[in-house]
Amino acid sequence: MSTRGTDFLYQWIGANVPKTAVSDIISVADLTQKLFADAKAIGISSTEIEEDTGSVYEAILDAIVFHNAGLAD
Repeated sequence: MSTRGTDFLYQWIGANVPKTAVSDIISVADLTQKLFADAKAIGISSTEIEEDTGSVYEAILDAIVFHNAGLAD
């Protein structure tokens, strides 16, 4: 288990997923690729991130969808 990978994922999402992000396939895929590139640059593998969190794509999509759902309230 890697808390380092999990911490990186959620900190990265908070810092890099714009509040105005849309949940289309291309946007989420681009953000996912950028996350993995940034992680690799500091020595964190995709396996280390996903072993505790599951799909990074789904985590980013959830962050966008749940944030945008809150805007309607």
